[in-house]
Amino acid sequence: MKLETKEKFCFLQLAHYLARVDSEYGDKEQEIIEEYCAEMGIENEDMFDVAEFSLQDTLRHFKTKKSKKIVMLELMILIHADDSFDFKEKELIQTINESFGFSKKDISYFSQWGKAVASFYEQGKLIIEEE
Repeated sequence: MKLETKEKFCFLQLAHYLARVDSEYGDKEQEIIEEYCAEMGIENEDMFDVAEFSLQDTLRHFKTKKSKKIVMLELMILIHADDSFDFKEKELIQTINESFGFSKKDISYFSQWGKAVASFYEQGKLIIEEE
């Protein structure tokens, strides 16, 4: 909810791109993206077309350091949702990080946070589903 309207739609496009970059768009990733949409109050774009997506054009819409940090943190949750940090995902995150101007140490912190949140999310789901 802290992103500007245009940033929300750009973030959704970025999340869809990241979820598909390893050619494995699974249920967990889809669920996380649906959660993002609910949190941001926007509709999910089911018809994401990777051929029409421009990473650099999308990244240009994130102007503040705060919005860039939000994007990195949330993308790390998405990456760790399926317990796999694929080479293509790492490559994409490094490209985004370079564009945003964060350090390699920042990537490590973002990744650790994303891994923890993804784990807590799964634990919470299991607790809720228990009878």
